[in-house]
Amino acid sequence: MSNISELFASNVFNDSVMQQRLPKETYKALQRTIKEGRSLDPNVATVVANAMKDWAIEKGATHYTHWFQPLSGLSAEKHDSFISPTADGEIIMEFSGKELIQGEPDASSFPSGGLRATFEARGYTAWDPTSYAFIKDGVLCIPTAFCSYGGEALDKKTPLLRSMEAINKQALRVLKLFGNNEVKSVKTTVGPEQEYFLIDEDVYNQRKDLIYTGRTLFGAKPPKGQELEDHYFGIIKPRVQAFMNDLNDELWKLGILAKTEHNEVAPAQHELAPIFTTTNIAADHNQLTMEIMQKVAKKHHMVCLLHEKPFAGVNGSGKHNNWALSTDTGVNLLNPGDTPYENAQFLLFLAAVIQAVDDYQDMLRVSVASAGNDHRLGANEAPPAVVSIFLGTELTEILQAIEQDAPYGNKEKELLKVGVHTLPKFPKDSTDRNRTSPFAFTGNKFEFRMLGSFSSVSCTNVVLNTAVAESLKQFADQLEGAANFEDALHDLIKQTITTHKRIIFNGNGYDDAWLTEAERRGLLNLRTTPEALPYSLHEKNIKLFTSHKVYSEAEMKARFEILSENYSKTINIEALTMIDMAKKDILPAVSRYAHELSDTVLAKAACGEIDSSYEKDLLSKISKLTGTAYRKLQKLEEVVLQAHEIEDAAAQSLFYKDNVITAMSELRITVDELETIVPADSWPYPSYGKLLFSVK
Repeated sequence: MSNISELFASNVFNDSVMQQRLPKETYKALQRTIKEGRSLDPNVATVVANAMKDWAIEKGATHYTHWFQPLSGLSAEKHDSFISPTADGEIIMEFSGKELIQGEPDASSFPSGGLRATFEARGYTAWDPTSYAFIKDGVLCIPTAFCSYGGEALDKKTPLLRSMEAINKQALRVLKLFGNNEVKSVKTTVGPEQEYFLIDEDVYNQRKDLIYTGRTLFGAKPPKGQELEDHYFGIIKPRVQAFMNDLNDELWKLGILAKTEHNEVAPAQHELAPIFTTTNIAADHNQLTMEIMQKVAKKHHMVCLLHEKPFAGVNGSGKHNNWALSTDTGVNLLNPGDTPYENAQFLLFLAAVIQAVDDYQDMLRVSVASAGNDHRLGANEAPPAVVSIFLGTELTEILQAIEQDAPYGNKEKELLKVGVHTLPKFPKDSTDRNRTSPFAFTGNKFEFRMLGSFSSVSCTNVVLNTAVAESLKQFADQLEGAANFEDALHDLIKQTITTHKRIIFNGNGYDDAWLTEAERRGLLNLRTTPEALPYSLHEKNIKLFTSHKVYSEAEMKARFEILSENYSKTINIEALTMIDMAKKDILPAVSRYAHELSDTVLAKAACGEIDSSYEKDLLSKISKLTGTAYRKLQKLEEVVLQAHEIEDAAAQSLFYKDNVITAMSELRITVDELETIVPADSWPYPSYGKLLFSVK
């Protein structure tokens, strides 16, 4: 299909397909379930399942799967065919309403953080009708939640859906205070920008570290990296353009709103940005995007790297989470608007976000915590580990005027009071973008820039949704009983600004002075995952999620255990890979080259040549570095064994951070120096230069 309008969503059982294939009453009943959260009648489910099956078979599908997102961070699927036997030995193609609504995969082999014993295998997948079914690789995929036999969430979708219910409930309370009774629902919307690297498949297959860990564990800096900044928005290479074209086609077939594509800052780095959509759908789409990127890259004999820091010395890859709040009537609640009424409403929702980010800065940091992202945060390509909000000059000055009961602007002579005096409409681009800010207001949305490229956007949006829901709940509780709404509204916004202004910072987040200032303000600087994760078990955070019924306390503790163990396992795999590469390939290769040098020195001496200073000096340097590398390798092996003896997950993760990563860094320094003096044909792995510039 060459027509994009025909191609788009051609593999999606979306609203237009449902209108065509479902009886009117069935369609209306399903829409009530989707839009109003009503339970689905089993009879309706049966009709929907049959129509979905017929549509999928017409598209060439033979199997169906409940597609879900377990706590492993990947998506999961178990395929079942539509085939059912008949009494006469033939088959019919069947798919029941029960099979659509609920599945039963084995839950024992997925991470549960102690929620389930290994022998307790039963788990359930439950259809999420708000996210359309789709066909992928000839299989009908039904987006589902995944929970245990006891109802505990074992996935990332379930808490996300719960958080969306929480913010919807509290936002509706606030909107009613402004007389917005026609609004039936409020949803968060997200547009996740995705960064990634593309390298040639041949060089990838020669690097054990990339194969096992997704990042390079050794590698000397090449003569050229990103210094000239000539790759950013540069001409897209033919192979990459062909990949992007095929990627767009595959994404568009699935109804994924892929919009913008370009080269990023580092060589071999690129970005894809979609159009906004409802948060749980955006999360599903981003998981699919990452999967399809990797599949399409293989078709072009390339490998798509989604690790946050695959190469040292050049920018890593992030994922910018553009977040907004919208009503079912089409109003963006983070759009300042034209009238005092709209401005006042906007300012209250803005105040809710400011309070939420300040109160739960620790949980926002936890939501992006991973071993890979630790390499990226605080470097000059990503925000620092300190959470702050960028609002821009104009909006900050308006908030300051409200806080101080002062006039705003040269023309405004009266005191600025919310809901009484007309605030200026803020142009969409009233201020410059601040790429160093973790959480920036960009005209009518907030851009949270701390996510790593491989992160699920679900975790961050669970925190954002729930934290803002809590702010809105507190605001509604206070305003619903107010004798004078306008006065109470003004005082509430003023008090919120005064209490939480420490989180607002419009300057350079890369400046060391900001870290000092942030500490003075009492903001957290959680540089690594093991430092951040314990905050998820603080009493205020458990209270937040349990009170809004997003997580139970057991589910929060389970996630802490899973994230701690995942961190340790990741570092352990990296350390073992380094040991394997150094012992089996690098040191033997260097030793062979040293032997060649020694033979050359002896041969020159036998021939009567006097000057072999080059070979002697090089041999001496290589010998010293080899000895140093060997001692550092032994140290790494020693601390890895020590780490294995620690049973407590939190303590073990701290040991990996403080000891194993340090030993890995020390070994790398010496090995990378060896790479700079050993000839390329003697070095066992492709260099950084070959990796970064492998795609022509």
